[in-house]
Amino acid sequence: MNRIEKRMNELKSNNEKAFVTYYTAGLPDMETTRKIIDAQQGVTDVIELGIPFSDPTADGPVIQQASYEAIQGGASLKKTFILMDDIRKSGNEQPIVFMMYYNTIVNYGLDAFVGKCRETGVDGLIVPDLPIEEQEAIREALKGDDSTILIELVSPVSKKRIPEILKGARGFVYCVSSMGVTGQAADFHKEVVSYLSEVKSQSPVPVMMGFGIREAADVKPMKDIIDGAIVGSHFINIMRENNFDPNAAKEYVTKFKKELNGV
Repeated sequence: MNRIEKRMNELKSNNEKAFVTYYTAGLPDMETTRKIIDAQQGVTDVIELGIPFSDPTADGPVIQQASYEAIQGGASLKKTFILMDDIRKSGNEQPIVFMMYYNTIVNYGLDAFVGKCRETGVDGLIVPDLPIEEQEAIREALKGDDSTILIELVSPVSKKRIPEILKGARGFVYCVSSMGVTGQAADFHKEVVSYLSEVKSQSPVPVMMGFGIREAADVKPMKDIIDGAIVGSHFINIMRENNFDPNAAKEYVTKFKKELNGV
């Protein structure tokens, strides 16, 4: 069983909500990224590690700037694989997902990329610019080994496509809570409850809500529908405000996780 699925099963058994954070690899450098990841051990259930890209079309200004600075500092997919290898060799077994754009995968070489993910312990992939109709090649490459799985996204305009998107879904489904890009301050879609309920009724995997979440209270109206929450832009802002101090990361995720399971 994949690390993500194992963790989701544990949470379900304990009647707990999952907490997922997103952080850009290489911001401000790879060593600091590792410290921020390690600081979340035992609290954050899944970490999304963003692979810096020059044209992150699904992301708002916070993550765009993070990608730009990481690239300027020398971050790359190859260096992120080295980081992953070091993380796993140190004994860190947190579920970690790469969130990235398909161009980066194609440039690396699909089969080589999947092989490297498996070798370095990448548990899942989120590729926001790869619609279901274009997933055949990557699904084929991932076949035969559950160590790395593809995580699906749905949005408020996906209603008619939900059954197709979720067919064979693994790990969890990432529900985009608003139209537009990441980092919009809890400005959720006007029919977000109805939309999430529709996804939940059809999903074979846990339902995670992301985009615009800052604190656990933001998802209180959806607490009986969703299985967990994802925080990205706000987490990066917290790190900036605290000079990328791993202790600030630990404090924030501990507070959020506690409040998430108390809302």
